[in-house]
Order: sequence, then C-alpha cells, then structure tokens
Amino acid sequence: MDGIFSSIKISGSGMSVQRRKMNVVAENIANVETAATKEGGPYQRKNLKVSSEQQNLSFKTVLDRSQSGLRRTNSAHLPTVPTGSGSFQTASMAQAEEVSAGADAYKLIYDPHHPEADSEGYVKLPDIEIINEMVDMIAANRSYEANATAISASKEMLKNALEI
Repeated sequence: MDGIFSSIKISGSGMSVQRRKMNVVAENIANVETAATKEGGPYQRKNLKVSSEQQNLSFKTVLDRSQSGLRRTNSAHLPTVPTGSGSFQTASMAQAEEVSAGADAYKLIYDPHHPEADSEGYVKLPDIEIINEMVDMIAANRSYEANATAISASKEMLKNALEI
C-alpha cells in the first residue's frame, strides 16, 4: 500500500469493481431475449465474482512504507518503532472475475413463430430476470457512490492534515 493514500486506492478498486458490475448487468439486460449467439444456443447470463486480496502487515511494515521524506533528512524525526507480534493491519483490494451461468441455464418459452423455435415450438431464452438485474444495478450504483464518498472524505482528511 502507499501509506496515507491506501484508503483512496482501496476505494478506487471498489469503484472499479462496481463499474464492471454495472457493465455486466447492462450486458445481461441487453441480451435478455437473445436466443442465438455465435457460440450457439441462448445468451448465457454473466455474473461478477467479487473477492478481496488481503494482506496482513505488521504496523512497522505499514509505517515503513508510509514514512515521509523527513526520515531522509534527519533520522531523529521519525524514531524506529519496535516490532511487536500483536500489532497487525489488514489491507484489502477488491478484485472481480466474470463468470457465466452455464449452458444449461435457460428457460423454455413456447413461441412456434420464433425463428429459433425447435420442432415442438419452444425457444431457449437466457434465464435472466429483469427485476433481479435492476436490483443488482441499483446495488452496484449505491456501492459505487459509497466508494466515491469515501474517496472524497479521504481527500478532505489529507487536505486538512496538510494544513496543520
């Protein structure tokens, strides 16, 4: 992590994940009635698998990574912190991976006039529920806004710290 800027980096990674989530949801909504794809079969609903990469760092490691230029001018400005076994800070970065629902995730709709209908008149359509997609979109949007607010708060704290 980059010391005092780590909160901005963490919130930025969260914003990136939520932006990808909104793109996946938009793609699902756009393909809700896609019965045939280049690969064959109906469109497969996509989902975003979100995880975090956690790093357990000792306080001394975090402090060493975030020390300012004062240490270079005079070693007495920032004294050495004794290493303790009980003081750890956890830093997490959000990561996301797209996953498809699978070839067997579809719904059968009776529509004998559809160009993709089988011999019995059934069409395989993606198993996508617009209501669920909209709920996912709203949740991603709110999470994005929360991360943006966290970045604004971090920037304000850093600005206030510079004024001290």
